[in-house]
Amino acid sequence: MLWQRTYRRKKMGSMNRRSRAMMAMLVLTLLAKWGLKIATAAAPSAAQCKEERRIGLNACKQVLHFKLPTPECCERVRVSHVECVCPVITSKLLALIDLNRAIRLIEGCGRRVPRHFKCGGITTP
Repeated sequence: MLWQRTYRRKKMGSMNRRSRAMMAMLVLTLLAKWGLKIATAAAPSAAQCKEERRIGLNACKQVLHFKLPTPECCERVRVSHVECVCPVITSKLLALIDLNRAIRLIEGCGRRVPRHFKCGGITTP
């Protein structure tokens, strides 16, 4: 009788382990699908990009006056879509800004700027 109880406990323990392993696989599968859905989300529309740029400019106006970015500005820098910002970077705009300062400010806000990245009319150093 004692060996039967021990056997049942071992069997139930292994079922619990199997159940937990299956649950973990299910959770990982769902997370992977959710992550894939986020990664393949459609690019923002033209209207969304225009609104994103407007909000970003309002949040970061003080930077144009050679002040440090506020936390709100840094948040906009971190969440802005590159595909919304890069098309408006023209040679005219480049003549008005110091690229190295802009990169330092962006990186200071916690967003990485890759080397040799093409964005609008510029390629980062």
